[in-house]
Amino acid sequence: MPTNNKLKIFNDPIYGFITIPNSLIFDIIQHKYFQRLRRISQMGLSYLVYPGAHHTRFHHALGCMHLMQKAVNVLRFKGVTISNDEENGLLLAILLHDIGHGPFSHAMEHSIVNDVSHEEISLRFMEELNVEFNGSLTLAISIFKGEYPRQFMCELISSQLDMDRADYLKRDSFYTGVAEGNINSERLITMLNVVDDQLLVEEKGILSVEKFLIARRFMYWQVYMHKTGVVAEQLLMGVLKRAKELVQQGVKLNCSDALFYFLFSEINGESFTNETLMVFSKLDDYDIVAALKEWKNHNDFVLSSLCQMILDRNLLKVKLKNKAIKASDLKEHSEEIIKKYNISKHEASFFVFHGELTNQAYQNKFQKINILFKSGKIKDIVKASDQLNLKALSKPITKYYMCYPKKKM
Repeated sequence: MPTNNKLKIFNDPIYGFITIPNSLIFDIIQHKYFQRLRRISQMGLSYLVYPGAHHTRFHHALGCMHLMQKAVNVLRFKGVTISNDEENGLLLAILLHDIGHGPFSHAMEHSIVNDVSHEEISLRFMEELNVEFNGSLTLAISIFKGEYPRQFMCELISSQLDMDRADYLKRDSFYTGVAEGNINSERLITMLNVVDDQLLVEEKGILSVEKFLIARRFMYWQVYMHKTGVVAEQLLMGVLKRAKELVQQGVKLNCSDALFYFLFSEINGESFTNETLMVFSKLDDYDIVAALKEWKNHNDFVLSSLCQMILDRNLLKVKLKNKAIKASDLKEHSEEIIKKYNISKHEASFFVFHGELTNQAYQNKFQKINILFKSGKIKDIVKASDQLNLKALSKPITKYYMCYPKKKM
């Protein structure tokens, strides 16, 4: 029998071998939109803090698909009916859930594109692929949008305990070397079940869920909201905002055509056309890095200074506080830099600014992680667990930060 050359195997450092289950999924992975994810870093500029964090959205998407295959097998074993079409829909939905991420993952969403989330762009890509693949993604799109009538399938894609989180916590923990985030995603998946169309965790899995929530809290404060990572991302957003200002004032900036399109145009939800999507599909981390290297020698003080800070990892000072930042503290630093470099108040705002970070490891107001007891009783994990700190994990914690230049910029 001839072998099907499309049933490839990937070697993943986290799970070992990942198999591609069918030729449609192989063709989607091979598509240029998906291959672009090899050039989008999973954790933005976190490698400036954790040197190993160079893994990509491509890695993560394949990992999520692998975990979804495991979840489907576990649920079928427990008597949950999942058709082959539904399985395919689940695999495609999780594989493509992050396809709309821009360069360095989140920086672009908050700087040169207004009010267009990566989820919306992911949906646009899925709709384009659905046309190209003759409607093969219709079911996947319905699950991705949360509209499919079998609710537990939508929860496997997006919930407090979805395959996305099950992969990124384990993967990001591995590549950063932060052992506290290393969850046992396979055990969690083995404990899943479905009752009345809701995704549940069996009683035996309580400890795994506790570990998952505590690991999530560690990873947010120690990795995703690490103050150096936060200031680096803010600087990158500042670069893109400043570049957009200059281009719109008619200043010439050398960069790729795809990046120039977004700097030159006002892009929001309504103006995000099919043409915009095609240009977006050509944009990745390399466009931004090449621009940073080009612009660090520009004669605009703000743009060149910000680019230099990122490239040389000579970042702003950042202070974390439990109370809101006082306006007087900001004013003092702002006035100092205005005087020192003879710049305007607006220009100084790129170097002196503040913000807040909020972390809530378990958001039980919107969706709960429910535990299924042997008696048939169902309880929220906070009530089912004897860990007192789980209640604390469901309260949002906010920290405030202030950034300002070091003595020598």
